[in-house]
Amino acid sequence: MKTLILSSLIVFGLSGTAFAQTAVPDFTSLDVDANGSISLSEAQVAFPDLTPEAYSAADTDADGELSVDEFGLAAGATISTQ
Repeated sequence: MKTLILSSLIVFGLSGTAFAQTAVPDFTSLDVDANGSISLSEAQVAFPDLTPEAYSAADTDADGELSVDEFGLAAGATISTQ
């Protein structure tokens, strides 16, 4: 079930023509406040079409923030924390 939700997130929340033409931003560049997680508002700067529902689906521990692991799974990319 989580795979289906994360796949849907990638297809509906983090994809599209603009996304396909650019690389996924690294975790650190999205974590503007440097608290070690990405809020919905931080994520929406890079992915303006990201819905709260898609964000919540990626937030597998339901803490309201995306960890580096959650972001990596949702983005389908290797995330740099350097």
